Amino acid sequence: MKRQDDFEKRRVKVAALSDEELYNRFWDLTAQVVEPLLELGKNHTTPSIERSVLLRMGISSLDAKAIVEKCIDRGLLGKGAGHVVYKYAKACSVPVQEAGVLLAGDKGGNWDKAAALFGK
Repeated sequence: MKRQDDFEKRRVKVAALSDEELYNRFWDLTAQVVEPLLELGKNHTTPSIERSVLLRMGISSLDAKAIVEKCIDRGLLGKGAGHVVYKYAKACSVPVQEAGVLLAGDKGGNWDKAAALFGK
């Protein structure tokens, strides 16, 4: 099967453009391609991403796993597990790492308080 070369036909659209116009067109088209990907990244998350965020906040991997699972159980993962821990820490006036330990252990109804901070 021979490939039909239509380069000359497609080139007509951009043949008259200057280097600067081609450069701008390239970045405009690139923005159109990337924009939906950025939207997905802003509006969607995964347990793996949330565990990674918690690890960077100084929470142990075992606690991070437990926190993410409990966020999923309570429908809070979309708020961000790190955000849940941070907001809980501020509400309880404790360091973030301590809040992580409290939420991972879930002693004393900590998750009820954390969920209430998000209207759940």
